[in-house]
Amino acid sequence: MPRLAANLSMMFNEHGFLDRFEAAAKAGFTGVEYLFPYDFKASDIKTRLADHGLTQVLFNAPPGDWNAGERGTASLAGRQSEFRDGIKKALEYATALNCKQLHCMAGIPKTGNPVMEAAIYATNIAYAAEQAHAAGVKILLEPINQRDMPGFHLATQEQGAAIVEAIGRDKVGLQFDVYHCQIAQGDLIKRMEALMPVIAHMQIADVPARNEPGTGEIGWKNVFAAIDRLGFKGWVGCEYRPAGETVAGLGWRAEFGV
Repeated sequence: MPRLAANLSMMFNEHGFLDRFEAAAKAGFTGVEYLFPYDFKASDIKTRLADHGLTQVLFNAPPGDWNAGERGTASLAGRQSEFRDGIKKALEYATALNCKQLHCMAGIPKTGNPVMEAAIYATNIAYAAEQAHAAGVKILLEPINQRDMPGFHLATQEQGAAIVEAIGRDKVGLQFDVYHCQIAQGDLIKRMEALMPVIAHMQIADVPARNEPGTGEIGWKNVFAAIDRLGFKGWVGCEYRPAGETVAGLGWRAEFGV
């Protein structure tokens, strides 16, 4: 049975951010993830985790100027120093929260020079992987569909898997998001079978509206069965937008036996 982590950026928005930890625990979750922790003190988050018996599973490194549409700096020319500063800050939070995984968003480069952008990305991820490994943290890479994020540098699961293999599975892992994969590539179970050795984390949401499982086109019974059959031992983040009130929409867990 998958270990489910509530995504507190999307779920339990009926509460303020720090109160979502308690809400997630009361709903039966034992792990949490979210986009970014940096608007809050690590000590305050750590207290919420401890008070409610939760594991901090994942969060993202600083993304650049989110409000201006930036979605990571790892592939952006001239931003290498900022990227490294962001990794330092993220690892300080990860250490404080005992979080063993950190996602580095690839970004939306605009140079028109894909060879240079790929080189910048590879160099930055290799740097992040070394820094994180020394802190006991694994760097995760998530391909994101081009419909939601046009121009995002990492577009396919296979691209992400190739970088994992190049740097090393001990330092980098693939963040396999079922929602993004279905939109961008499909053939979910075959891709899971092929890439499972490099998958360190999974995320779920239904397509097309990114709501909870069972509200769209994905065959979740088969997907969850495949996750179990393939022996995935990591966390599965519930990175979906509830169609209504969060707790009222959690019936999918019983429906699909998770």
